[in-house]
Amino acid sequence: MNEATLMADQATYDRAVQHFGQRRIALPTFAELAEPQRIGAARIEDLRAVDADAADGLNLFRVHWYNDVARSGVAQLPAHVVLPEALTGVASPIIVVLGDRFPMIHAHKVLPAYACLVSRLVTGRFDPAHHRALWPSTGNYCRGGVAISRTVGCHGVAILPAGMSDERFDWLEKWVASPDDIVRTPGTESNVREIYEACERLAQDPANVVLNQFSEFANYLAHYSVTGRAFEHVFGAVQANKPGLKLAAFVSASGSAGTLAAGDWLKEKLGTQIVAVEALECPTMLYNGFGEHNIQGIGDKHIPLIHNVTNTDVAVAVSDHATDQLFVLFNDPAGLALLRSSGVSDEVLAALPHFGLSSICNIVAAIKTAKTLGLGASQALITVATDGADLYTSELAKAKTKYFGAGFGAAQATQTYATHIQQADTQDVLPLTEVERRRIFNLGYFTWVEQRGIQLADFEVRRDQSFWRGLHAWLPAWDAQITAFNKATGML
Repeated sequence: MNEATLMADQATYDRAVQHFGQRRIALPTFAELAEPQRIGAARIEDLRAVDADAADGLNLFRVHWYNDVARSGVAQLPAHVVLPEALTGVASPIIVVLGDRFPMIHAHKVLPAYACLVSRLVTGRFDPAHHRALWPSTGNYCRGGVAISRTVGCHGVAILPAGMSDERFDWLEKWVASPDDIVRTPGTESNVREIYEACERLAQDPANVVLNQFSEFANYLAHYSVTGRAFEHVFGAVQANKPGLKLAAFVSASGSAGTLAAGDWLKEKLGTQIVAVEALECPTMLYNGFGEHNIQGIGDKHIPLIHNVTNTDVAVAVSDHATDQLFVLFNDPAGLALLRSSGVSDEVLAALPHFGLSSICNIVAAIKTAKTLGLGASQALITVATDGADLYTSELAKAKTKYFGAGFGAAQATQTYATHIQQADTQDVLPLTEVERRRIFNLGYFTWVEQRGIQLADFEVRRDQSFWRGLHAWLPAWDAQITAFNKATGML
């Protein structure tokens, strides 16, 4: 792999320094995003006067998990909710960390977007006054990229499937410089190859720089260091109220596999198992399968280059029938009434609007994992709500019509809860042996070597955990370069 911490072009670097100096924009280090108290009291106080959803350079210092409920200050802990047995049907506590407090896009994908751009800026690989940043994704990462681009004064282009939620496109239309900066590719969630092909065409123009979340190791490292540490902190707080509690598993939909890197941190620190989740309608890891689904935000039909497959312990598939119907249950008065009557507290019910489609997928996968592994009350699972329900208002109406055309009342709520939570089973859950890890790893060959031109040796080296541990040295190197960059711009 290319050594991403080396200076690529001094002239490009110098122009980036001039660009940021003129705009008086400072860049946060990865260490500051992992531990926001490092940001400093003065800058945190300055942030209180800045709208968290504005294209303001100071909002770069909000690209972390510790934003408070008003998104104006820094909280002691990342926002989270512990789902009880009354909701999940399993004794194991399921901790859900909420991602919708991130700035500008209300989703945690703004973190990897920042990581992928800043690592290029400080090594002379991106000229913000000349280059266009291409952000391929199935929705939230490209929104994060456009937000970061506009915030730092460069040109961002979103590339995503045309079939994604209306709310994603509504947001993009307000943030891009031109309608042409939204590139709609064919299909929906599973059509990642079509996104890559659009990037290939656009990359023929040397002014276009593709920041591919599926292959950028900055995405992996941001989640390893920032998300992993935040989730360890959350678990520590939950454990303090329940001595003896162990963190048995970290559960996350694959997507770009960036968020899964937090599992590497948690396994290293706490011995946590890593559970990778996909859609049952497109079961690439489980069955070498393919198909279409509506669990928006977990783009699939391939194995991302930054997925540390040989460190993954379990693969789980969840159907979009479950996520769509539970989305209705969690957002309809009849569903809330049923859950309340089942003993779910008002505090937990108040958290349900923070769960988008992939968030619900993660929760169902955590339930299935707890049952498969035989986990009990002293063994917790932790997962992530990448975004909230407000990104899927249009999908709620579609799901109601598709599954409950005659209306959603008490009977439909009872049936939905029974089918997708109480009766969630151990089917389509695969604890990974060495043979299974090798099979899943090998699937990546067809995307990255045959189609994307990665050298075979660079592909193969990723089998060994020493490769992934070696990446960790990039973080302090980038932080030193970010500090030097801020000094050069006069913004240290």
